Amino acid sequence: MPISSSLLRRSGKELGLDLARVLLVHGDLAARLTLQTILRAGGYSVDVASTPEEAFRCLDENEYELVLSDSRSDIRNVLSYARGKEYRPATALVTSYEPLKIQPYSRVSIYTENLPNLLTEIAELIGARASRRYRPLRHAI
Repeated sequence: MPISSSLLRRSGKELGLDLARVLLVHGDLAARLTLQTILRAGGYSVDVASTPEEAFRCLDENEYELVLSDSRSDIRNVLSYARGKEYRPATALVTSYEPLKIQPYSRVSIYTENLPNLLTEIAELIGARASRRYRPLRHAI
């Protein structure tokens, strides 16, 4: 079965497969670059934003399967904005703190100290979003 051309990307001479499009919003340059590298190595297409304004622009211009945001209060507004989009991306906070120590604001958080499971958690978030979005209609009885 041929792969859709919209999923293919070129990096240098190689042709790769993008599993999903992710928007990463993080104010810390080192964390942003690290997460971007890990996500791209995992096969995801990643757009990055360092400010809420950049993130809002990205969300208005593109569709994402997942929006990851750091836990700074000015950036958390991005998750609320993303949840209001018609295409309803999955959303999650990215934190370096243990999940039990973060505020109850987020239903989902990704604990970056758990790097071996980071890509698994990302895939599960995107999978849950896909199952919500493409759930078959129930038949009336």
